[in-house]
Amino acid sequence: MLPELQTLTYFEPLDWAVFAGVLIATAAAAFYGSWRLKKRKDKPSALDYLLMGRQLTLPLFVATLVATWYGGIFGVNEITFNYGIFNFITQGAFWYIAYLIFAFFVAERLARYSSFTLPDLTRQMFGPKSAKVSAILVLCYIAPVAYVLSLGLFLHMVFGMSVLSGMVWGTLFVCLYSAWGGFRSVVFSDIVQFFVMCSAVALVVVFSVHSFGGLSFLKANLPAGHFTLTGGNSWLATLIWGFIALSTLIDPSFYQRCFAAKSPRVVKKGILISTVIWFLFDFCTTTGSLYARALLPQAEPGQAYFFYAIQLLPVGLRGFFVAGILSIILSTLNSFLFIASNTLSFDLLRTRFKNIVVSNRISIFVVGAFSILLAQLFNESFKEIWLVLGSYFSACLLCPLLLGYLSPNRISDRLFVNSVLISASAMTIWYIIPKNDFMAIVDPFYIGVLISLIILLLFRKPKHANLSGIIDW
Repeated sequence: MLPELQTLTYFEPLDWAVFAGVLIATAAAAFYGSWRLKKRKDKPSALDYLLMGRQLTLPLFVATLVATWYGGIFGVNEITFNYGIFNFITQGAFWYIAYLIFAFFVAERLARYSSFTLPDLTRQMFGPKSAKVSAILVLCYIAPVAYVLSLGLFLHMVFGMSVLSGMVWGTLFVCLYSAWGGFRSVVFSDIVQFFVMCSAVALVVVFSVHSFGGLSFLKANLPAGHFTLTGGNSWLATLIWGFIALSTLIDPSFYQRCFAAKSPRVVKKGILISTVIWFLFDFCTTTGSLYARALLPQAEPGQAYFFYAIQLLPVGLRGFFVAGILSIILSTLNSFLFIASNTLSFDLLRTRFKNIVVSNRISIFVVGAFSILLAQLFNESFKEIWLVLGSYFSACLLCPLLLGYLSPNRISDRLFVNSVLISASAMTIWYIIPKNDFMAIVDPFYIGVLISLIILLLFRKPKHANLSGIIDW
């Protein structure tokens, strides 16, 4: 068995040199994006700052989309450590289905709208009140709570600072470079992070198989339940992750990349290519975490993969792996911070500030502080953060937006708002009321979706509705 390492003070100078080199490359890419923004215009427009002027090419689209999706690496490691390949099913397979639905069903429909954000799209489809309500849900969902926590945990493991201090100082750093150059800084830094993170997790699998053997070693050293699809969870608890994966169809980070792409063809082709890369990445992280569980069974579930890898890899590659883990976190954190700040400044406070760029930069720091606070409120639990925030967002917005695509004139502004508010209220009540054994297995997500669907199917905007789209029931 490998001894569990407690700190990274055993790093060789070469490890720190490689680690610092990746950080410098990431910072240089972010500043390059800022330089490109300033080169275009002295005072960038909202389109340039928020969406890179809708000039996102296929390679850039793939790199930034893939890199944005894995910031909760310690949460993924935690699920694999505890439940085995259940992680690949819930955090991988369900999502691939959602990606393909998005590519073939949603992507081309987005081309009908020249939107800046998901709430802006909602405004065009349903009305101004719908946009405000969806903006609030988007802000709560896209606030990078899990990724701020991941960064704090990373800095705690590397430098020994407290998790809270790591969240504060790490988030401040990301806020500074994300605000500096807008979406261009996010995209160009994502390119560096994309190559580093993919290479890092692949190295762990290669060295693990070479050092300990393949599937036979894992089966001999892991609980049998780690190779079942549910990992010992109920099918109902497993399927909820499938419904949460459908949040991809309304995910703000997906929509931002689609709105920024040069054409619908770039979007469709880019998502298909990204899905292949995501499959390979999920295979590597799940496999690496299984080796960590087999060799460090007494370790903290969320940290075992990290400590396993830095003991497994040789000098130099060890530093590269640590930089890869940081890249995974930063690539998602900077994107989510930027999108959340867009939601706050562009969708909620646009009428209060004349300069969207300045208000967006201020909003980034506000969102960062808000995310740190939420991470504390959730007691630093990745699974709880993803389940609660993902459940509310998906249950309340999924049905109205998909029905909006299928039948554009069916849902009025008021109906959309009522559907969201009643669904959210029903979920909250279900969370807090006492429940018997049967009721306890029904997640609030199912309640929210059911209520939303019932309301939207029973009521619809009549043909004689006024121009504002506001109707009475």
